[in-house]
Amino acid sequence: MNERSLPPPLMLSIAAVERDTGLTKDTLRVWERRYGFPQPERDQFDERLYPLEQVEKLRVVRRLLDQGFRPGKVVQLPLADLVQLSNSIGQNSRKVTAVPTHQGEDIPGFMNLIRRHQVEELRRSLSESVLRLGLGQFVGAVAAPLAYTVGETWARGQLEIFEEHLFTESMTVTLRNAINTIPQPSSETRAPRILLTTFPQESHGLGLLMAEAMFALEGCRCISLGVQTPILDIVRAATVQQCDIVALSFSACLNPNLVTTGLQELRLHLPPEIEIWAGGSCPVLQRRPPDQVRALRSLEQVAEAVNAWRSQH
Repeated sequence: MNERSLPPPLMLSIAAVERDTGLTKDTLRVWERRYGFPQPERDQFDERLYPLEQVEKLRVVRRLLDQGFRPGKVVQLPLADLVQLSNSIGQNSRKVTAVPTHQGEDIPGFMNLIRRHQVEELRRSLSESVLRLGLGQFVGAVAAPLAYTVGETWARGQLEIFEEHLFTESMTVTLRNAINTIPQPSSETRAPRILLTTFPQESHGLGLLMAEAMFALEGCRCISLGVQTPILDIVRAATVQQCDIVALSFSACLNPNLVTTGLQELRLHLPPEIEIWAGGSCPVLQRRPPDQVRALRSLEQVAEAVNAWRSQH
């Protein structure tokens, strides 16, 4: 075959690598100088471009960092060793942290549709599951465990980025359609107004959408800004919309220091009567949430938190 006919290898910009791995641009540059990895190429404008095999290794390294490993111990290891180490850690952690599934809901079946790229069949099956279970049960029995499984599979390098994106888009469409069928609370009902968003460093929005579904089922008035909203814009939106609560979602890949300092800054600028609720899989929320921030450790705690708010107001 003529080598000229081969397509050029797919390369990712540093911004795309930051988005897909959760590793900041500064971290990538520091590792490049300190450890000699990653080793990006350069485009005509001298901007960094990362081959896909390096991005795959960075994903596995990120997962190991979340498990407590230090960069100096893992960054320079070969990919095969990293994958083996990651798999061994994952097998042990899943014994404790695996999300329970609803009896009869076929998570492996959904995963098979994702791997076979059957988008229409995946969305039809998800929609049927919503109708069969109801939205609340669907979130706990399908959306949460399926998102967990997709995330774990992607982190182990066993799912392509585009396959993870296909799943995310399909689940987003399914949840948004279901949320839109929930009647708005009447004007006579004292329902909390909740602003939902994520910090600028958090691009994952599926957890936020699942939380919105649970809040809507509890009769809350939900105002979503989507993901990656600057902190001062969160403050302005919450004030203008006369919100009672700002609800934020954090994935496990977000730097714990960014979570803590961001929540402290948000609390400093928000009026004291507006509460901050934070949920997601970021470990710092489980261990030591900042003062004056309510940590929701699972979606099942949404109903309890809303009922507690109503009893106080």
